[in-house]
Amino acid sequence: MSKLWGGRFTKQTDELVEQYTASITFDKKMAEEDIQGSLAHIAMLGRCGIVPQQDAERIKDGLLQVLALIQSGQMEYSVSDEDIHMNIEKKLIELIGPVGGKLHTGRSRNDQVATDMHLYLRKHVVQFVELLGNVQEALLTQAKENIDTIIPGYTHLQRAQPILFAHHLLAYVSMFERDIERLKDSYKRINTLPLGAGALAGTTFPIDRHFVAEQLGFERIYENSLDAVSDRDFIVEFLANASLIMTHLSRLCEELVLWSSTEFQFIELDDAFCTGSSIMPQKKNPDVPELVRGKTGRVYGNLIGMLTVLKALPLAYNKDMQEDKEGMFDTVATLDGALRLFAPMIATMKVNRARMRQAVNQDFSNATDIADFLVNKGLPFRQAHEVIGKTVLYCIQKGVYLLDLSLEEFQQFSPLFDEKIYDVLQPEQVVNARNVYGGTAKPQVEAAIVRAAEALQITNAWNEQKQAEAVALQVQPVIAK
Repeated sequence: MSKLWGGRFTKQTDELVEQYTASITFDKKMAEEDIQGSLAHIAMLGRCGIVPQQDAERIKDGLLQVLALIQSGQMEYSVSDEDIHMNIEKKLIELIGPVGGKLHTGRSRNDQVATDMHLYLRKHVVQFVELLGNVQEALLTQAKENIDTIIPGYTHLQRAQPILFAHHLLAYVSMFERDIERLKDSYKRINTLPLGAGALAGTTFPIDRHFVAEQLGFERIYENSLDAVSDRDFIVEFLANASLIMTHLSRLCEELVLWSSTEFQFIELDDAFCTGSSIMPQKKNPDVPELVRGKTGRVYGNLIGMLTVLKALPLAYNKDMQEDKEGMFDTVATLDGALRLFAPMIATMKVNRARMRQAVNQDFSNATDIADFLVNKGLPFRQAHEVIGKTVLYCIQKGVYLLDLSLEEFQQFSPLFDEKIYDVLQPEQVVNARNVYGGTAKPQVEAAIVRAAEALQITNAWNEQKQAEAVALQVQPVIAK
């Protein structure tokens, strides 16, 4: 069969050109979305009388036959048919005859492909909100189980002040909450219908775009036909959101790698998420967090690639925009794999509380609290800072820690020291002294866990609603009588 657009041409397309310009090798991922959009489109054409109702029914049945072939893996794709849209239309015409050609009435591949991508991303954004919620839940469970576990807090990767391990984990819960908020906000712009814009200027047929939007569950319709077919902001926004999610995952991965090393020994990852060495039998390598950390770069690259494609394009559609898909598909797959592994990896992580406590006891991260102690005694902070600096230097030179000093040794640096200094220096006291909203004190962390759990409930409710809406779209009648 000749190309669906071949009427204008006198020569066959060069085989190398076909291979170079075809997108079917990757855009077949949107096959079900393409069928979904076509079912809504033919329903509208039949309802508006643009296509006879009998033909609309035949086309609907044919599309469902094609869908069955796709879902069973029996659909054969051809590079000569260029993309998923033309492959499906060719198969439809093979199955039901020339009437299948009426499906493309009142639309272009330009608004068709845009619709497919909106449908594809809409589905995956909901999935990612759910997967991020699973990661948050795993972190919250670990936080609850380690509400009394103290760990050194770091700045510049140098021990700074002791904090609750739960407080550290909740920092990532907060990061992922922002990621969820961004995804949910982007859903509004993804959930906008471009179909009906035609190639760039709309169509001469009396179509009903609002009916199509209702059939497909879109909340809004593009106001401008040029914008509808040329807009890829929603993909850029998704790629940017995905890049931030991968940034947060990568930062936590870096800490998991450090914490599981012999030098730290703060945690142990489950064997299911590690691998060994082909030559060194003692090795247990944290390959999952290392690989997630490494794959972050490819997600960044997909974002930059998409921005570069768009930066100098005139309106409306240009073939350059075919490059919008592979990076999007790759990011979806990369992020999906990372998030699905992360929740169980965190959930099965073993925490070495004794080692964490040992680390807290053998450092000077309680030094700031001694300065605060002297300030409360009336000494200006800058003078107190100098006193403690000299005290710490004295300890380093003697090879001891602050709690090892006698009261006489403390008082040689300031007469303001008294017996209460030993209470001030206890790690629990240092942690609980920071009893401010968002601080590491146990009451504040317990309250933060409650707030995070409530936010997770809201996320789960949103996700359930969107999933229910998707199911409703699948079962509603496609051809309106």
